[in-house]
Amino acid sequence: MINKLPITLLTQIDDVAVFQTAAFTNAETVSASDFDLKNQQLEPHNGANYGELNLGLHVSDEATKVLDNRMRLLAAINEQFFTLSSQRFQDIPIKRLHWVNQIHGKQIHDVDATALSMQPVAADAMISQQTGLGLAIMTADCVPIVLYQPTSGQIAAIHAGWQGLAAGIIPATVKRFKESGEIKAWIGVCISQDNYEVGVQVRDQLLKGCIENTSLTKASIDSFDQRYAIHSDDVSKNGSKAPHLPETVDKATIHATSAAKKIKLNLPKLAADQLSSAGVRLAHESLIHCSYADDRYYSYRRQTHLQQPATGRMALVIARAASV
Repeated sequence: MINKLPITLLTQIDDVAVFQTAAFTNAETVSASDFDLKNQQLEPHNGANYGELNLGLHVSDEATKVLDNRMRLLAAINEQFFTLSSQRFQDIPIKRLHWVNQIHGKQIHDVDATALSMQPVAADAMISQQTGLGLAIMTADCVPIVLYQPTSGQIAAIHAGWQGLAAGIIPATVKRFKESGEIKAWIGVCISQDNYEVGVQVRDQLLKGCIENTSLTKASIDSFDQRYAIHSDDVSKNGSKAPHLPETVDKATIHATSAAKKIKLNLPKLAADQLSSAGVRLAHESLIHCSYADDRYYSYRRQTHLQQPATGRMALVIARAASV
């Protein structure tokens, strides 16, 4: 943790660093099956779960607390740069963090081409080639991604829920990198396949979008179900029936008939394959923590299953320091 806040430094390359925030500094980590059982035993929680570092202004938390949390995050990031880097900085390494109003689409906000405003831009990705700033993507189950191209210094941040993955937000953002050179990617905390049960309609829309946006290779399209979907009634790898999760919460599933089949989708793997298809290299091979199963993180789906009125938002941040 950084500065006693639930913030983790994932990597630092040159003057660029990637940070993952959490809800709590310490909390119980449970397996998917344990959490499913716990959901069945627990009474609904009436209180909102805003945790220690809620960064979302749109979840009915007190705005002054959220803005203070964002300032604490910025201060902690700067402290980390001062601590780990041998470089000299122009005053403060990171002067501001940029946020967007995420709308589950494929709009991309060019930070360098837009005047700074008090009103966040409606978008699901940001790009910049400036120094002295950070790009922050909020999540509570969706897949957060950050990109860095060392040759140009360009950075980007992407919010990729299933709708964004279907809309082609990843290849659309990669195309905004105009210069040649390798692009590195990091995927932050998101929901795992074990805990992401949806109606088959979601799978159909995802596959349709991936075909229309050519966001996957032909081999991945041809083996879509084998790579990204497990039918909930199928026998799991350990020989037992995959347990049904509590009531699903995505709109496509809610409007489906009760007899509709359910599947479990692997969104982080799909995102990783879309990155690879776009020519981007995933810079880490470590386990991606599950937002639903790990109590240290925020999860909108867990909040819904526990009948909580609201939960906070964490962030994956990529920051590029202004060094001398």
